[in-house]
Amino acid sequence: MKQVKVLGTGCAKCKALVDMVKQASEQGGIAIELEKVEDMARIVAYGVLGTPALMIDGKVVHSGSLPDPKKIAAWLQGN
Repeated sequence: MKQVKVLGTGCAKCKALVDMVKQASEQGGIAIELEKVEDMARIVAYGVLGTPALMIDGKVVHSGSLPDPKKIAAWLQGN
């Protein structure tokens, strides 16, 4: 199971990223454990300065904008 975190303050783009991750995991049949991190101290502690950001298995794979849905699917598959 992939450990996925969406880092952001709860803005519209952050909520959209949560939805995109859920959709990619469902379409790809990939089991994930999804956590939304909205605490700025925790977000900064991960080294993220721009939100929304996406972490998969402890690694920040994207930050500062909404990634392409195909990229999210590829990251979840480990590519």
